[in-house]
Amino acid sequence: MKTISIGMTLTILASAAHGAECIDAKAAKAGFILEKPGIRSEFRPVAGGMMSVANTYQSESPQAQFLFGGLIEVLRDSKTGQLAMIPFSDLRKLFPLKAGAKSKTLFVRLAPDKQPKGTETLEINVKGKETFSLGDCKYNVLAVKQTIKNEAGKTLDEFTALYAPDLQAVLARRYDEGTNAESVVGYEVIEPLPN
Repeated sequence: MKTISIGMTLTILASAAHGAECIDAKAAKAGFILEKPGIRSEFRPVAGGMMSVANTYQSESPQAQFLFGGLIEVLRDSKTGQLAMIPFSDLRKLFPLKAGAKSKTLFVRLAPDKQPKGTETLEINVKGKETFSLGDCKYNVLAVKQTIKNEAGKTLDEFTALYAPDLQAVLARRYDEGTNAESVVGYEVIEPLPN
């Protein structure tokens, strides 16, 4: 009988240590943590459709972000500087995202002590649906190609965000898609915020 109780105890301890608690849409409203080596991000829904994200880096100063819908960065703040992206249209009209949706949003990038160099355009192309795993948790995500261009049409940044609408969070980014250099950089663990 002792062998069974020891075996059961080890199984229970292993399950608890593995932390297989998956966050669903309801639990996400209370906030959650996404982690990968070197970064821990605490996500908290706030007013106006925004997601507040507190990033703690292993080798850099902490950073705070506000992301509209958990996807579009509108404010970033850290010891190294502040940055705001002010859209010239209503971002609420972009959500909820659906496969096949495309949009262009004109915005200006503002930073203290730096004059804007002109407007920029954020192009969003929702290419389709995928599944992304965080540990033992699987999430339905939308592959959202984001391209930022300057006034002259030159691409400044481009990646595909693997966006989980239920969480209102980007779980990973895919770079250089469709090339030999394609890579995916993403979170590896999800857990609830501590009480």
